[in-house]
Amino acid sequence: MNALLATTYFGPVQWYQKLYRAESVVVDADEPFVKQSFRNRCYIAAANGVQALTVPIEKARLTRDVRISDHGDWRRVHWNAITSAYGESPFFEYYQDDLRPFYERRWDFLYDFNEAIRQVVCDLIDIHPHLSSLSHHPTPTSQHPTPNTQHPTPNTDYRTTINPKHPEPDADFQPKPYYQVYAARYGFQPNLSVLDLLLNMGPESIFYL
Repeated sequence: MNALLATTYFGPVQWYQKLYRAESVVVDADEPFVKQSFRNRCYIAAANGVQALTVPIEKARLTRDVRISDHGDWRRVHWNAITSAYGESPFFEYYQDDLRPFYERRWDFLYDFNEAIRQVVCDLIDIHPHLSSLSHHPTPTSQHPTPNTQHPTPNTDYRTTINPKHPEPDADFQPKPYYQVYAARYGFQPNLSVLDLLLNMGPESIFYL
């Protein structure tokens, strides 16, 4: 199976399942940017229920050109929210030093930020996806890359399937319960950010995917 994916900010479990199971993956930097999506938003299980964390951005037409805004001290807000939600989870103390740097330095482009996150998360879970054509933002001295036309076939296009507001049917993804800190209070919350899976399940995350 090949998979065409949109970039994600600490994407949901479903996104990482595709990344793990696909024979090859394209993370599309050349698509028009879609607001209110996983591209700059993730969902975590907090003490008061599911909480959305959104990276503020500056408007741009293509995903690769979207810049991160410093509005609202969001890095501190997000890290405090993650610490509050998962500070008592089984594996937070083991992974916090890998995650904290994303909230200590400034990134210019959302796509580059998300890709750096993906690399770290894949290393922590120990998955090694085959990225057949991963676009990225050019260096200041280069030209924009030509939009990628080597996408997988349409029936493996998950860019709209994996959607926080209006998810489309996905027969290959059937979320099963795993341990969550607040499950006794709210029940199991499916398809949250991969942070939820990683910090609750640690090395066993790969078996869930």
